[in-house]
Amino acid sequence: HVQLVESGGGSVQDGESLRLSCAAPGYTFSAYCWAWWRQSPGMKRVGVATIDKDGITTYTDIDSVNGRFTISRDAVENTLYLQMADVKPEDTGAYYCAAGWGNCLIDAGYWGQGTQVTVS
Repeated sequence: HVQLVESGGGSVQDGESLRLSCAAPGYTFSAYCWAWWRQSPGMKRVGVATIDKDGITTYTDIDSVNGRFTISRDAVENTLYLQMADVKPEDTGAYYCAAGWGNCLIDAGYWGQGTQVTVS
């Protein structure tokens, strides 16, 4: 059973930066795909970025996150990150860490509890 614990959310101003973390103690990052998803108020949960078992990253085209957000992982610390730069109000939402097999932007087997990001 993969336990994922997100942190790093908060309230920030338009244009600021924020880094989200997802701790996954005891798991081998190279065995899974990993992703960040977002659920904005009144919207369904959507994928934001993924890093696959080989370390290849992919970003969705929602709200122009490509170029502003960076997904990365630290296999030593067993932590997944989402560096958010130049945040915008449309980035507001609950951000979820996910792990699974295949393409984690399509579906994932494991989810964290979410961390709230509010941009004003």
